[in-house]
Amino acid sequence: MDIRMDLAQIVVSETRDSQMIVLRERNGSRMLRIVIGLTEVLAIDRRVKHIPTARPLTHDLLAQIIESLSGELEKIVINDLRSGTYYAKLIIRHGGELVEVDSRPSDAIALGVATEVPIYVADHVLDKADEE
Repeated sequence: MDIRMDLAQIVVSETRDSQMIVLRERNGSRMLRIVIGLTEVLAIDRRVKHIPTARPLTHDLLAQIIESLSGELEKIVINDLRSGTYYAKLIIRHGGELVEVDSRPSDAIALGVATEVPIYVADHVLDKADEE
């Protein structure tokens, strides 16, 4: 079962290489902390704050490609956790079909956050994250 989550916090540290995003269960109390790189956290932060850039960033480009191919990003699912690494899928509706595209969670969230695409986390991933 996939659990609806919201982007609750973006933690940017100027003194460390690793940054963090925090997802919070929409109708519950569980949280998921994901360590990501500086470039990814800044892209997510820019999108949340609607800060324009002079040229499209990679996530903007991907959004434009999906749209120009008559697709629609329907949701993001963080679907696995293996050896401390999270895995995600972009769920794209195209021609009445759902297409799943493998993605890093940080890229998926950066792509989806500005367009308010729902974020889900598989229940077993939340359970595994609590154990680690």
